[in-house]
Amino acid sequence: MALFFADDSSYDESTRMTGFYRYRQLLSFYAGTWFKSGVVTSIGGLPLLAGVTLSVLSSSFLVLVPASLLGGLIFGPFLAALYDMIMRGLRDAPGRWIRSYKRGLSQNWKEALLPGALTGLIFGLYVFMAYIMFWGGGRFSLSILAMYLISLYLFLLVSMLLWPQLVLFSQPASVSIRNMVLFTAVYMWRVLGAAAVKLLAVLVIALFAPWTVILIPFIGLWFPIFLSELIIYEPLNRELGIEEKILEKVRGEDPESPEDTPE
Repeated sequence: MALFFADDSSYDESTRMTGFYRYRQLLSFYAGTWFKSGVVTSIGGLPLLAGVTLSVLSSSFLVLVPASLLGGLIFGPFLAALYDMIMRGLRDAPGRWIRSYKRGLSQNWKEALLPGALTGLIFGLYVFMAYIMFWGGGRFSLSILAMYLISLYLFLLVSMLLWPQLVLFSQPASVSIRNMVLFTAVYMWRVLGAAAVKLLAVLVIALFAPWTVILIPFIGLWFPIFLSELIIYEPLNRELGIEEKILEKVRGEDPESPEDTPE
């Protein structure tokens, strides 16, 4: 990591650091794992991308809805596995990436189907609306553009708080939504800032497309998610007891084992 960061005697990779040092530490430990997970997740998103692209090229809303739902249905489990991998890194869970990613798929695929389908549909709608506004000859005002960006921002905020709960806990959707609302109310500025990071990443990719599209499999998926979740992870862990609950669950299944056994 000295290639990117100057040496600092106060930095110690053997303990969990805080602030920027924690960001540096996590990239040092898990960047390769998240990179590979992002590539696999991008492959899982190809049907969604193909369906939305077809609907845009044909300018057909009737194609968009079923293609986005079906593509999101396929993409959902892969996205859940990526969130699972990032949350594992944030809590320093051991284990090799391929085993952990497969576990994330197998444990969360059923719960991720409906959120994935809804995510795919919303993604398709935003792409289709952007096409109409910017490239399809449609007229729009600054107020419409502002509403578009604000709604996209809120969608990213909700995703940022709901997907981690989906992969971490087995609980009703109503509980996850309640947790999201209460957490946002208590840590509003931190949550808003974390969601702004994701929005900025989306805008950079969209504004500089198609050149930035090639970055999506390698850094465009996992890195924005990692940054936003890193910003909120400490209070989220404190309020929801993430590490404590997972440790209790695993030790209840096998009292002699850590959370996961490295291979």
